Amino acid sequence: MEPFRTHTGVVVPFDRPDVDTDLIVPARYLKRVDRTGYGELLFYSKRYLPDGAPDPEFVLNRPQYRGGSILVAGRNFGCGSSREHAVWALQEYGFQVIVAPSFADIFANNAAQIGLLTVVLPDARVREIMQAAGREGYQLTVDLEAQTVTDGFGHRDRFEIDAFKKHCLLNGLDAIGLTLQHEAEIARFEAGRPAWLPRVTL
Repeated sequence: MEPFRTHTGVVVPFDRPDVDTDLIVPARYLKRVDRTGYGELLFYSKRYLPDGAPDPEFVLNRPQYRGGSILVAGRNFGCGSSREHAVWALQEYGFQVIVAPSFADIFANNAAQIGLLTVVLPDARVREIMQAAGREGYQLTVDLEAQTVTDGFGHRDRFEIDAFKKHCLLNGLDAIGLTLQHEAEIARFEAGRPAWLPRVTL
């Protein structure tokens, strides 16, 4: 997991509430045993036509949003199942930040575990950003340390984030990274255990 500090990117508007994880990545594609290859499946049922060709009307297929790295969506984003594949697909596609009025708790926690930042802003402000994103090249700068979102017109919003989650994101620490911070203590504990007991090797 890479540390997250600041990011500036083109905003992609996805004006829809209650986007569930099956819409983000359909269940029929959850057959891989690793976490790669999901970017091309992101929003598959909306992104592609029945013959498999990209739907030119879908936002990700519009030229002005290609390369966009900040997704702005409606309330309750990421609801539904707890599948981690949803955040894998968003990150692999290229999104580094998702802004919405609210997120499903499990989705937000899954996102934090891979370094994908979820930012909660008031619904009215999200609506304004959605409208502004209709202009080609509209960007936001997200500063995690300062907890701010700034656009090119000088509008700055502050967002709240759990202190522990912020620490982990700033330092690139997922659950394994947090555990390995105590590698020396784990090694000492293992060295002191009776030889007949099962052992953990790092």
